[in-house]
Amino acid sequence: MANRIWLASPHMSDEGYEKKFIQEAFDNNWIAPLGQNVNEFEKELAEKVGSKFAAAMNTGTAAIHLALRAVGIREGDIVFCSAFTFSATAYPIIYERAVPVFIDSDYETWNMCPKALESAFEKYPNVKAVLIVHLYGLPANMDRIMEICNKHDVKVIEDAAESLGTFYKGKHTGTFGEYGAFSFNGNKIITTSGGGMLVSDNEERIKKVRFWSTQSRDPARHYQHSELGFNYRMSNVSAGIGRGQLKVLDQRVAKKRYIFEVYKKALGGLAGLEFMPINEWSEPNYWLTCMTLSGKVRPLDLFETLDKENIESRPVWKPMQMQPFFADYDYIGGDVSERLYENGVCLPSDTKMTDEDLKRICAIIKGLWEQDGTQ
Repeated sequence: MANRIWLASPHMSDEGYEKKFIQEAFDNNWIAPLGQNVNEFEKELAEKVGSKFAAAMNTGTAAIHLALRAVGIREGDIVFCSAFTFSATAYPIIYERAVPVFIDSDYETWNMCPKALESAFEKYPNVKAVLIVHLYGLPANMDRIMEICNKHDVKVIEDAAESLGTFYKGKHTGTFGEYGAFSFNGNKIITTSGGGMLVSDNEERIKKVRFWSTQSRDPARHYQHSELGFNYRMSNVSAGIGRGQLKVLDQRVAKKRYIFEVYKKALGGLAGLEFMPINEWSEPNYWLTCMTLSGKVRPLDLFETLDKENIESRPVWKPMQMQPFFADYDYIGGDVSERLYENGVCLPSDTKMTDEDLKRICAIIKGLWEQDGTQ
């Protein structure tokens, strides 16, 4: 059996940047959620994406949660949320006992549909926040979304967990709304093993987020807590990994783009196969190369065939309105996200893959069409 080819796995820098920052943390005995690496990672990430301030969290989910608290979400409040996403986007709404209303996608971006968003505002004029996602590193239509949300004077939170390094019309995703949340989970384009970051231009609110994330400990000699707190801060060791990883972000984006281009060139002519949309106004980070299948070859055929060859591939995210836990919440839109789910495939997009790995994967996939006679 050939060596396992992963969908996306951690990729430490060849230069060993991460080891340097981790060693500094050990040498200084700053292992806990304090220290220079945390402070510098916040500054460096904010500068990289063009935001003024940042707060390092232990997960991207924590970053979304505290963003919701920072915009004032409380029990019973309505939050519009992208339907086509991973559940971690929506769970924090429930943490605050707020009410999610899920919004369909469009085929142009695979992200929140502006027309469906407008319909949602007509039905729920008192919505408190809009939580959008930049799925698989593809930017949403931020001009239209921000125009609609500004018209209704509603705060926007961007789930940019999958889109670090993605640009919309020359500006980083995660910096259009009031807050942007990034993830550094092991499968993301850069990793801290597990972690997240919240960015914003609002200094006062970011300071508040940091306070909440360290158990809301008051500045007193004794342990005093006047507000609900959370144990959400990133460790100094994890932040050291992140600082090293951030130095090679551009390299990782370039490799992800290369992987997408290889797949598109090799497979783009196969009947019923269509790749994720790349618009002229977007510069994705190509976190995962995704495609839809509408012919005789179905996603399950591809998953099973690749799995037999020790190659990992996956379905795209199952939309929230199809999830048992969220089934009772309202959904606005058509069937775009459901169709994408039924037909979608995530191809191996690991930045450690070689050209030989890519050729092998493409040959196996082409073989499915040859067997079916639909090439």
